[in-house]
Amino acid sequence: MSATHRPAIRVVRDRTIRIKVIDDCGLACTFCHNEGTPVTADNRGRAELPFVAGPGRTGRVSIYSETNGVGFLAARMAPDASFRRAVRTVARAFDAHEVHLTGGEPTLHTEVPALIAALTGMGLSVGMTSNGERGRQVMAECSAAGLGRVNVSVFGTTAAELRVVQSERFRTPGLAEAKIRAAEQTIRAAVSNGVKVSVNIVVPGMAHVGRVVNLVESYGQFADVRMLTSIQDGPESVAAISEVLARVGAEPVLRTFTAGTSDERTLYRALGSRAVYVKRLLPVRLPDTCASCRFNNDTDCEEGYYGIRLYLTDQGEYMVGVCIQRMDLCVPVAELPKSGIVEEVLAFKDAEVRRLTREYGAAA
Repeated sequence: MSATHRPAIRVVRDRTIRIKVIDDCGLACTFCHNEGTPVTADNRGRAELPFVAGPGRTGRVSIYSETNGVGFLAARMAPDASFRRAVRTVARAFDAHEVHLTGGEPTLHTEVPALIAALTGMGLSVGMTSNGERGRQVMAECSAAGLGRVNVSVFGTTAAELRVVQSERFRTPGLAEAKIRAAEQTIRAAVSNGVKVSVNIVVPGMAHVGRVVNLVESYGQFADVRMLTSIQDGPESVAAISEVLARVGAEPVLRTFTAGTSDERTLYRALGSRAVYVKRLLPVRLPDTCASCRFNNDTDCEEGYYGIRLYLTDQGEYMVGVCIQRMDLCVPVAELPKSGIVEEVLAFKDAEVRRLTREYGAAA
């Protein structure tokens, strides 16, 4: 961060839940946590636990699923009464006004516009994280259904750059080129249909600096660019992001803390007027749930408390999760009122708003 430019500070209360609507994905990123669940296609029908973290026949991985105690496979959600009931219950319980669709890859879900319409029909704002596989085909319908934002995960501007972060199965130049075109088409389709776009770039280390600079130069002309630290690579990832910022002449403008989660991000202006965000994970812990956790130390807890996630199991049960490294803490939505999680999370959000406002003197 520049010594002569101090960003303004904003504190916002977390009002979002993440919904894993599908497990399928057509990429095989080597750093994928898959929202804490195993790759369903590689584990379906397994008689013994733990689940395989990968790579299996799909080439995909789920980096925590052999150690996080997960006891279910994620199923595809449908825009039916049980979906609406589960979302409504969780949103009301945690005072959520926004939902964020994740996967897997949401654009592969054949009913994703209907899911969005069901959510906006409840008065919820809807965002999505996508790698852009079918975004061009579905973005107009998603926009019409009320999609407000899409965060497109982009891993390179060339086939060679994309192949660096993919499993062996996906390292053929032709396939990589097709995936890059699909992501670019999704971004352009979103912009043309009035959906706000952020380009998400995970930065594992210094070897990726040139690739990320290319992405900032290429996509920053018509979309926000967000650099994310790689959970697995820690300090090396942070150092690489600093190098990218230096190379694009970035100056900090606004630092935003999402009170009640580990999410902190800073807006920079780079290469003139382009918006570049850096997202970092802070060492935030739930006071009771995290207190006795075996990962509760400076080394093993990699995401901190990031927020509430909603899953559908392959047995047809909706589950609420609080940590992708501790999926054994998931509870059925039906048992949420007696779990103690709601009271703990709401009180924690209140406390974090007060703490951050006191520390930084700003709130929204």
